Amino acid sequence: MTPVDILRRYWGYDAFRPLQAEIIDSLLAGHDTIGLLPTGGGKSITFQVPALLFDGLTIVVSPLISLMKDQVDNLFQRGIRAGYFHSGLTRRETKLALDRCRLEKVKLAYVSPERLRQKSFIDQLKKRRLSAIVVDEAHCISQWGYDFRPSYLAIKELRSLFPDAPVLALTASATPDVVADIAKELALSDPQIFSKSFARDNISYIVRRDEHKEGRLLKVLANTSGTAIVYVRSRRRCRELSDIIRQAGISADYYHAGLQPEEKTDRQDRWKSGAIRVIVATNAFGMGIDKPDVRVVVHYDLPSSLEEY
Repeated sequence: MTPVDILRRYWGYDAFRPLQAEIIDSLLAGHDTIGLLPTGGGKSITFQVPALLFDGLTIVVSPLISLMKDQVDNLFQRGIRAGYFHSGLTRRETKLALDRCRLEKVKLAYVSPERLRQKSFIDQLKKRRLSAIVVDEAHCISQWGYDFRPSYLAIKELRSLFPDAPVLALTASATPDVVADIAKELALSDPQIFSKSFARDNISYIVRRDEHKEGRLLKVLANTSGTAIVYVRSRRRCRELSDIIRQAGISADYYHAGLQPEEKTDRQDRWKSGAIRVIVATNAFGMGIDKPDVRVVVHYDLPSSLEEY
């Protein structure tokens, strides 16, 4: 089967979006590759399609539990075998997921970077044939980036264990310095780099100046349709603001890294299913969650830098 055959069979599309085919071809040819695509630009297709054409397992390093869960849920609905490994899993759940990998019942395994520091997990991976290593949110590996995560540095060690597996590094935000740092820290070999414009004609950007932010937010939510995400910078503000929105008669809940795993799962599922309209969240809730009716994204608190925004 060709990449287009896979796309048509599992996603129902007859053609790729700009640069998707080029990134896929580069990875299938065994080249280390860097893809710079905006959120919503279809980054996940660039590794999910090749994973179904490779013989072995594709590892996807992802920093956010919410994004892992969303992608694995979506793949499952399409009949594609996938699993994930993160800190929120019980020992039994982890063992079950590892067994599925061992029995070759999984084509894509989503892994938090912290898992790559666990010798027992790496020992299990060594028993599998790795076809490709994908690094999502690759800017997290760069000390020049706004969201540096030291645990990402363990990915280079994974690369050394599977030198024949090409690496695909993906991000929606990277300056030239960060791109160079990604290539260096991942020990990429002459990487092919594909970059798409981040201009989005279908998104309007509006700055509101108002002394009464709560009232303005409620007005925005009351005068728009579809679901919404409201980003804040503290866990306390998550709780407070979701309470205010609910008191105004709009269904809402909150999401942050301090919640129990089952709470995160429940709130993400309820928001995605439409049971609640507004999720108030810190950046633990990923922008890449696939939900077609999101009409409003509000940055209630000012991000610390333009790159982080």
